[in-house]
Amino acid sequence: MKGLFCRINGSELKFVTQETTLPEVLGSHDVRIHVKACGLSPVDLKFLEDMGLQRDAIPLGREVTGIVQRVGPKVTFFQPDDEVVGILPLDSVCSGLSDVIDINEQYLVEKPAKLSCTSVAAALEDGLRAYSALHAHARMAAGQTLLVVDGASSFGLMCIQLASYHGVKVLTTSHSQEQHTFLEQLRPSVGVQEPLVVRVIPVHKNPSELIPAVLEETGGLGVDIVVDQGVSLQEKGEPEEEEEEEAAFLPHKHDIISALAVGGHWVTSQKDLQLDPPDSRLMFLKSASVSFLNAQVWLASSSQQGRYLHILRDIVEKMSSGVLRPQPEEAVPLQDAAAAMENVQLRHKKRAVVQM
Repeated sequence: MKGLFCRINGSELKFVTQETTLPEVLGSHDVRIHVKACGLSPVDLKFLEDMGLQRDAIPLGREVTGIVQRVGPKVTFFQPDDEVVGILPLDSVCSGLSDVIDINEQYLVEKPAKLSCTSVAAALEDGLRAYSALHAHARMAAGQTLLVVDGASSFGLMCIQLASYHGVKVLTTSHSQEQHTFLEQLRPSVGVQEPLVVRVIPVHKNPSELIPAVLEETGGLGVDIVVDQGVSLQEKGEPEEEEEEEAAFLPHKHDIISALAVGGHWVTSQKDLQLDPPDSRLMFLKSASVSFLNAQVWLASSSQQGRYLHILRDIVEKMSSGVLRPQPEEAVPLQDAAAAMENVQLRHKKRAVVQM
């Protein structure tokens, strides 16, 4: 049985297939599943190193869906032929791109029958990040206002739909005219067909329009929550390379703080965020707070395992009912998995899904 792994050769990354074997005897709480689809996300090598989990060969593909083949003697949640979905733990030795894998039952939830394997595998991590940002960090509540940076991305779209479902007023930014049109036309699949986004701010036309638009829409008060996907730490110049074009639309950290209301909360994905004294002073004057979004922590500690499983169940149920509609991702065949992973890891493609 083969799986896809990442090998580090100096400063280069190589994606290779290698043989793997599974034990004859299942662990007490392990489930053996036949993988039907696997999502590919960028591997954070620095995070794995900091956690002491970096190896010579890092297994790739962690968001999986499949069918249960066998269960361990103490498994209580599942039985053979159940359809399941889950995210492999950080210390897993299995690649999700293997035909058959073993995984502890505590990392799996049942997959609704009407939900396709590829769609849930492609969107599960973005759903988890959206829940982490809005529920765990921001504690969103009905009637609040939210600014989602880059709402047309797969993660941004999940945030918009989840917030709108809970009665939050959503503003977002667009990075192209196509994205702008797409976001303005977003409607819920059930219920009243009102727009999901009250205002789309076209930062691709004029980045300086962000703050005036936010203040105009909120009566000068600012938004209660901001969720970004990275920020600019310095004043922007012209992008030097083609792959930096997307970074040109990142808001400046001071703009984010200026958009916050009194008591507002900023959820950031910027790993190396540094606030200068004037920025910290402005945060203090607003009694605002900032938190770092790292959805991997759910799998780095078992202290909130029950809450994590509750979130996964809610994600797949909302996908099945149409409340959360992920961006469609074209599935690639297994033989193209290495090339797809290269696009994800090295060419900064956000996501890919492999159909087994």
